Amino acid sequence: MARFLVSGANRGIGLEFCRQLAARGDEVIAVCRKSSDELQQLGVRVIDGIDLSEAGDVARLSDTLSGVQLDVLINNAGVLLRDNLQQLDFDGIELQWRINAVAPLRVSAALLKNLKPGSKVFTLSSSMGSVEENTSGGYYGYRMSKAAVNMAMKSLSVDLKERGIGVFLLHPGFVQTDMTGNQGHVTAAAAVRDLIARIDSLELTESGSFTHAQGRNIPW
Repeated sequence: MARFLVSGANRGIGLEFCRQLAARGDEVIAVCRKSSDELQQLGVRVIDGIDLSEAGDVARLSDTLSGVQLDVLINNAGVLLRDNLQQLDFDGIELQWRINAVAPLRVSAALLKNLKPGSKVFTLSSSMGSVEENTSGGYYGYRMSKAAVNMAMKSLSVDLKERGIGVFLLHPGFVQTDMTGNQGHVTAAAAVRDLIARIDSLELTESGSFTHAQGRNIPW
């Protein structure tokens, strides 16, 4: 049994992570701004009232978890706002930057004391953050934020190598959740099954990698 912390745990991919990890016997700490009935029914430890874009809330999370060792940290919380060149929303771009790019680094840094040699940090990114794979344009804020978190986690993987802590980026695929308007090619349950398989199989020697849930490496 391993101890996992999952952010953005009250719905979508985060909720499904909590459901599947708890079902197989892992200990789960679910972090979110506001809990949900579905999350409460899982019987996992819930820490709510945490806005990961707020330094004070992340500091409170760190204090709450003082002395608690984590085997796996999953930075899942995220936001997707649709935009294009004709409808640029710079406030929305900044919001996505804070949640998708800065918050995973803020949380990872705040919880370093909870990690040990052999621990792993996984951040949910997206192929939309791949410069090479961007052939359709648009989604400026989302693409920029995911490219930024890729760079942040790559740097973190280098900085934590000597501590024996792995850092990985995962793309779940185009998943049917509220965030995508329930469009997508794969259900949350199927996506999380694949993601957990990657979490279980990725070795520390692969730290710094950017991987699709189904196993292929994604170009930067």
